[in-house]
Amino acid sequence: MTIRFRLVAAAAILVLATSPTAPVGAQMTVEEYEPRSGLVVPGHPTTRAKYPFIDVHSHQGNATPERAEELVREMDKLNMAVMVNLSGRNGQAFIRGREALTGKHPNRFIVFANPDFTGIDDPEWGKKAAEQLARDYQAGARGLKIFKNLGMSVQFTDGRRLPTDDPRLDPLWAKAGELGIPVLIHTADPHQFWQPMDKNNERWLELKEVPGRIRPADKYPPWETLMAEHWNIIRRHPKTKFISAHLSWLGGDLGRLGRLLDSMPNMHVEIGAVLAELGRQPRFAREWFMKYQDRVLFGKDAWAPSEYHYYFRTLETADEYFDYYRKRHALWKLYGLDLPDEVLKKLYYKNALRLIPGIDRSLFPE
Repeated sequence: MTIRFRLVAAAAILVLATSPTAPVGAQMTVEEYEPRSGLVVPGHPTTRAKYPFIDVHSHQGNATPERAEELVREMDKLNMAVMVNLSGRNGQAFIRGREALTGKHPNRFIVFANPDFTGIDDPEWGKKAAEQLARDYQAGARGLKIFKNLGMSVQFTDGRRLPTDDPRLDPLWAKAGELGIPVLIHTADPHQFWQPMDKNNERWLELKEVPGRIRPADKYPPWETLMAEHWNIIRRHPKTKFISAHLSWLGGDLGRLGRLLDSMPNMHVEIGAVLAELGRQPRFAREWFMKYQDRVLFGKDAWAPSEYHYYFRTLETADEYFDYYRKRHALWKLYGLDLPDEVLKKLYYKNALRLIPGIDRSLFPE
């Protein structure tokens, strides 16, 4: 094909695309494209969980008594018996926030504390953080939540990154084990955020809509480095119970996640914000849940009551080819896992009752 012919062909395509006679919608973007499925199959939209459940991954950072009332009303509609607020902070801020949530509803909320990495250069930081966690425990904290800033953005004063598995943090993990409370830890993000933003990246649309989620190599360590640090602390502290957030970002590689669980009996996971990964592999995910039914907890992350309906439908039904609630997370459809009742009970509440102290057991069936 000659250069001249290529230019003529390209010009013809451009004219067609911009011509008044071009088909309606020919210039539509992928963001605008919202196809309505023509598939007609039985469906069972589910707006209320089959069993009372504990959401171990919620964030209510600026709670007020009025907010607690609103939350309880919505929780009752969903059959959510207990919400775990992971944004408890520490010290006096923890006390104020916990009192705001639990004042009129002492059995509906569990609050986790968060460490403050200010002064991390101090060789005694770990000891002081452990002492603060003990005080927060006395004030009602029933878990420790670690945000993804650890490993990614927390730095020493000289600009060096603080690794998640830095030994100076060991007293904090050990103290959680001593107190008998779990550490719910979020490290990194989906591994696609580290990959080239090209046509092969499954999260291309998300990165286009939220470019701040791109993780360039000159600013962040590799994904494997971050997650290796995460798993290192779990191995190093076998007497502490860890809940790895978001299925340890391995919802798309459940085989690898299973091997990690096999190697670390103190590691557990929760399903917050990774439902779309499970719903596109219903047969293998169901088999995986059957095998690891004692190691997985229910979590949602962002508070949006109507989005829980998709979790219930995916976990409880055998429905086929239905929408996920957030397009940028998944350009695919979901399928139900149709989990057995005993597995559902463990996922919804039994595993959390075993790991998190202080939950009112009378809210749940035997």
